Amino acid sequence: MTTSRRELLRGSLLGGLGFAGAMVALDDAAAAQAPRAPVPQVPGTSLRRAKLNGIDIGYAVAGRGPAMLLLHGWPFTWYTWHKIIPVLAEAFTVIAPDMRGMGETSKAASGYDVVTLSEDVAAILAHEGFKNANILGHDLGVGVAFQLAMRHPQLVRRLVVTESIVLGAPKAEIFMNTPPWWVAWHNVPGLPEQVLAGKEGAYLDWFYSNLTFGNVGIGKAARDQHVAAYTGIAALRGGFEHYRAFPATTEQGRHASQRRLTMPVLALGGELVGDVLYQQMAVLGDQVSGGKIDKCGHIIQEERPDALLERLRAFL
Repeated sequence: MTTSRRELLRGSLLGGLGFAGAMVALDDAAAAQAPRAPVPQVPGTSLRRAKLNGIDIGYAVAGRGPAMLLLHGWPFTWYTWHKIIPVLAEAFTVIAPDMRGMGETSKAASGYDVVTLSEDVAAILAHEGFKNANILGHDLGVGVAFQLAMRHPQLVRRLVVTESIVLGAPKAEIFMNTPPWWVAWHNVPGLPEQVLAGKEGAYLDWFYSNLTFGNVGIGKAARDQHVAAYTGIAALRGGFEHYRAFPATTEQGRHASQRRLTMPVLALGGELVGDVLYQQMAVLGDQVSGGKIDKCGHIIQEERPDALLERLRAFL
């Protein structure tokens, strides 16, 4: 990657604030550039809404067969899965929600800890009439998938987690001793959304570029879809609240790690997280496989969907 992993993982709040200062200095034309309208939906996919667990949840559904639940992270939406949904839909009913506070799901005042989030997705499965599912979580979706598997093992046939860590679980310190700079910045109550309002595209583009291998970025359609979903103070706050819940999420991860993962687990990393997630899962589960996908940054499902699908076909 053009930006080294060490640079990306500098954990200083000052680094985040310095970047924010640069964002404030953007010229008016760049700052005022409005996101494009949402792109057409993935063929074969329907968008649904349901009031569940006290919030309105928007989610995409495609295909027929056993359930496959896809859980995204930040700064993404359900659309981050658009390259793999059509293939998975040949064998599964694919369900891809917008997580609490993100996309078309309610910007709730609370509930951004992973236990509450896991109950959100459990409610989706029940609403759609499924007694269990294969679960794939990426980024912030990893902790949610992990909690679902620990709290409701009967709901999870197979667990796939990619490019994040489980806060509070063994070996989390390998990554969190030098956390990414944006973790501290996003944790500052109320400030990031005020600073970044009107500059969302420029800010998010840094992640869509620098977190990919070789800074190749993600597709324009996906970029525009994601940026539109995080435009405005309320939308920004809905994403940042996940980070502000990290103290509770860490304690929940510590408590859940006293139990074992009883289902088969596949843990995959790219250039950002490496094999740390696999190391965590190997401690917590009895049927764990995985490792690192070479020449891939953080956004595996958008950068190397074929490699991800290959691993999924062998595992599911």
